[in-house]
This record gives sequence, structure tokens and C-alpha cells, in this order.
Amino acid sequence: MIRSMTGYGRFEGVIDGRRTVFEIKSVNHRYFELQCRLPRGCGFLEETIKNLLANRVSRGKVDVFVTIEADENVAADVRVNHSLVSGYINAMNELCEKYGLKDDISVSKIANYPDVLTVSKAPENEEKLSEIVRIAGEQALESFLAMREREGEKLKKDVLERGEHIISIVEQVEERSPQTVEEYRNKLYERLKEVLESTTIDPQRILLEAALFADKTAVAEETVRLRSHFAQLEDMLNSDMAVGRKIDFIIQEMNREANTIGSKVCDAELAHKVVDIKADIEKIREQIQNIE
Repeated sequence: MIRSMTGYGRFEGVIDGRRTVFEIKSVNHRYFELQCRLPRGCGFLEETIKNLLANRVSRGKVDVFVTIEADENVAADVRVNHSLVSGYINAMNELCEKYGLKDDISVSKIANYPDVLTVSKAPENEEKLSEIVRIAGEQALESFLAMREREGEKLKKDVLERGEHIISIVEQVEERSPQTVEEYRNKLYERLKEVLESTTIDPQRILLEAALFADKTAVAEETVRLRSHFAQLEDMLNSDMAVGRKIDFIIQEMNREANTIGSKVCDAELAHKVVDIKADIEKIREQIQNIE
């Protein structure tokens, strides 16, 4: 199934007694790029997230945000820097004595000074946290991929409709092209008749000139290749693989064929049809930039 590179997924809930939030969002990018914002000291979780996404996201700039509620059952060790406290108290007493200030030293005030208290906790259980993130990530990833698939279906529908429109114009080009040769032959006959002021004109000469014109303006090869490219495009859009870059190449080839047709046609009506083909190809090119 075709997927867009734009997506968003979120999980919020309690896993193993800890409230966890896992958000994932992505935008267009030529390759896969992952950026993680994790709780402090939890950089090891990035590997878990990479493994989670490895086989399910192939392109796009992906941002992941994870928050995990602190474990209240983890013991905390609070220590007092006594030498620093003594220094603060001595300094404040000195201020009081020298400047006659009121002594308002209190425990709460001292405790707020930098580095007076240090809090340390037992290290987190990395295996346990990794499992929490994996479970939360799988939930968020499902909604993320579902959104990508919905957006991908819209892109696929639009691209196929434009491709079918291109083929309908190609049919008109194929129908009109032989008529331009006949019209050229008739115009050439009338022109020679006028120049030579005679109705006795060598028909072989007319046929030869018409044949040269037909060869010069023939677009059958290009229209056949355009049809072939569109058939390949359809196959890719029905594939379960990540085909965004391959489709980009096919669109370049379609554009090349359209340019060649445009350089060959010598008829205003056909020239307008080529402009329409190129306009649709350009719109497809814009759309496929968001296909994974």
C-alpha cells in the first residue's frame, strides 16, 4: 500500500504503573532521518526506537517525543553539603554583624542556595524502560502508519486520475498526428501549384516531401513509451514496497517523452495538447514528492 511521508501518531497511557507519552510525526525527506527527544538520562532508549521503526518506515524526517513519569518507588538519597552550609552561615553572620542587619537565617532559605542539597536516585532499570517505550511506541506507530496510508491513498487516487488524463490526451495526439501529415501534403500541393502556376505537379515530389515531414514529426515512439511509463506507474502505485524514488524516475522519463513530442509537433492544436500533458506531469511530480 502506498504511504505518504506525512504522518502523526500518539500514545498516552499507563504502562507498568508509569504514565507514558509517545508521539511520532514525520514530514517529507529524501531519506530516513530520525530525531528523538527523550527524558534526561534516557539516551539509551533511542536504540529501542530505531529498532521499532527500522522495518516500517523507510523515508521521511521523523521526530519522536517521549515522556515517562518518574517511578515513585525508586529510593532517593538527599545529602547535605555541610561545608558549604557552614560557609553560607558564616558569611551571613558576618554581614549581620558588620552592617547591623536582622538575622533571618532559616533552614528553608539555606536549602535553596545552590549545591546545598544534592539528590541522587538509583539508576533506572534500562531493560524495563526500554520495554515500556517499545509497548508505547508500537501503539503510536500503528496510528502513525494508518494516517500515512490514508494520505497515501489520496495521493494514489490523484496521481492515477492525472495519469489517465494524460493517456486520454495521448490518444488525441495519436489521432491528430496523421491528420497533420495529410494537411501538410495538401498545403504543399497548393503552394507549389501557386508558385509554379501550373496544375502539372510531380506527385512523387509531393509524396517525398510529405514522407519527410511525416518522419520528422512522427511521435508514435514517444506516445508508446508514455503509455509504457504510465503502466509502470500504475504497477508501482499498487505495490506494497516503498517506491517514491522509483516513481520520481518514471516521472522524469514521462517528462522527457513529452518534451520530445513538443519539439516534433508543428501544429498549434497538438502543441496545446503537449502543454496539457506537461502540466499534468508537473502536478504528479509535486504529489509524488510526498510518497514514501
